[in-house]
Amino acid sequence: MISKEVESQILRLFHAERWRIGTLARQLGVHHTTVRRVLADAGLPQGRRSPRPSIADPFMPFIVETLEAYPTLPASRLYQMVCERGYPGGPEHFRVVVRRVRPRKPAEAYLRLRTLPGEEGQMDWASFGKHAVGRAIRRLSAFVMVLSWSRALFVRFFWDQRMASFLAGHVAAFEEFGAVPRRLLYDNLKSAVLERRDTAIRFHPTLLALASHYRFEPRPVAVARGNEKGRVERAIRYLRTSFFPARKWASLADLNDQVGAWCRGPAAERRCPEDDSLTVRIAAEIERPRLLPLPGDSFPAEECREARVGRTPYVRFDLNDYSVPHDRVRRTVQVRVSPARVRILDGTELVAEHVRAFDKGALIENPAHVEALVQMKREAREHRGMDRLHRAVPSSPAFFDAVAERGGNLGATTNGLLRLLDQCGAVELDAAVTEALERGTPHLSAIHQILDRRRRAR
Repeated sequence: MISKEVESQILRLFHAERWRIGTLARQLGVHHTTVRRVLADAGLPQGRRSPRPSIADPFMPFIVETLEAYPTLPASRLYQMVCERGYPGGPEHFRVVVRRVRPRKPAEAYLRLRTLPGEEGQMDWASFGKHAVGRAIRRLSAFVMVLSWSRALFVRFFWDQRMASFLAGHVAAFEEFGAVPRRLLYDNLKSAVLERRDTAIRFHPTLLALASHYRFEPRPVAVARGNEKGRVERAIRYLRTSFFPARKWASLADLNDQVGAWCRGPAAERRCPEDDSLTVRIAAEIERPRLLPLPGDSFPAEECREARVGRTPYVRFDLNDYSVPHDRVRRTVQVRVSPARVRILDGTELVAEHVRAFDKGALIENPAHVEALVQMKREAREHRGMDRLHRAVPSSPAFFDAVAERGGNLGATTNGLLRLLDQCGAVELDAAVTEALERGTPHLSAIHQILDRRRRAR
């Protein structure tokens, strides 16, 4: 808007001094479209010259006809079409021509939407860029829920927008509000709407289970109608401008502690748009009795999926490997994931539980799983060695019994006899073991002495 004095000056200089529109705009410091508007409102001729012939003139009927049929057709594609029909100009000039003749969508007026206390809440995700977590690059997302009447705000940051985070955000928001709105509005995100055909909507079954548990009605807004959930859109803009800029945080937990304090502090002290005599905090207290009460238990905020345990006792989820007991290899298990924990079940039996990692390529192990596998491998090696000795050296079982009676190390004895078996052969070793038993010296040093003596004798 310009002042009446500037408008009067434009009209005087144009009419009396014959200044051109460009001269008026430059000398008075206003845009040329503002000058044209003032002249048009005054009913005066704007002094435009007759348009010069353009190389696009022969193609204008085709351009206009095509844009009427396809109003959103990109100028780059239309440029290729007219070039095939002989247009000699460049793409930049052609974009100006298209911009001038493209049909414009008529301006749409919107009714102001009002809700009753406790009737409605709105939810949406907001992205806050990429951040490094160990060796991984993760997208930081904010789960935002706002109560439509009081504008009470809840925000929780997550490293993803998966179903587990979606559920955990709802559970935490309801617990923070101390109650549940009767209706929740969603954008058409995959966690809420699996398929939509006009007014026919197929909700995500997990969302329906959540809504059934808390007894609220999920309602997606119409496609491309963000104004229907304008309260959460404005809350996200408020979050971007008033909380996040220049924010320092050491971890995701630290960031969530800070945003929680901000929601309960500065965000709750702002004026309530529905009644500017109230703060959001006071309006939320007025609205709370109108909300639905919380059920006796919380909804399990876990994402469930099946995974295959391969030859190694690990299950991969979200770029990281989690250990399971070694006796669960080559099985299909169920992985239940929350933003904080990873639980692995074989049927109904819980076989492993780990803290969830958001790194990349991390190996999350339970020391008991690793130790059990190592012990099993060690025992297997010992049993395989003993079986080989029993078959090759018939006197070895009695020798092992004698070693055990004396408290000797069976593992070291097994390894020593296996090396001697490879060096001397089964016949020589069996003779040495038999002689050691006859002498009552069941230990490896005696076997070595007997084998050396027999070798020197030969």
